[in-house]
This record gives sequence, C-alpha cells and structure tokens, in this order.
Amino acid sequence: MPNIKSAIKRVAVAERNNVRNRFWKSTMRSARTKVEDALEAKNPEDTSKALSLAFQTIDKAVSKGVLHKNAANRRKSRLSLRLAKLQPKK
Repeated sequence: MPNIKSAIKRVAVAERNNVRNRFWKSTMRSARTKVEDALEAKNPEDTSKALSLAFQTIDKAVSKGVLHKNAANRRKSRLSLRLAKLQPKK
C-alpha cells in the first residue's frame, strides 16, 4: 500500500476505473454474443436489432474512454460484415 497521499488517491482512481472498464467490456461482449446468436438463427430482423444495440454499447464505451474510436469502428465493421454475408444478394 502506498504511503504518499497522491499515490493513495491514484490507487483509488485506478480501482474505480477498473470496475467501470470491466463493466463496459463485459457489456460489449454480451452485445456481440447476442448478435452472433441472432446470426446463427439466420433471423435478419433479430440480427439488425441486436446489431443496433451492439453499436450503441460500443459507442458508449468509446464515450466513457474504455475503447479507442478506431477499435470501436473495427468491431462495428466486423459485425456489419457478418450481417452482410447473411443478407441475400441483390
């Protein structure tokens, strides 16, 4: 345990941020899993709803500073590509 007052404060802040980051990362994983489950069920309507929820979750994680915007865009792109493969060709 640190003895210096500022170091004690930094430990508290790091713990608080760790809890927040774990929450948002877990929420993103859950949203991604829902999209994957909907993709496996081959139901485009459910998939698009789950995809929208996943996008919202990822964007919120970016706004909280948990995820970099480029990493978020990459994750959203990969999910969108999986949905596009499910859609019938025109």
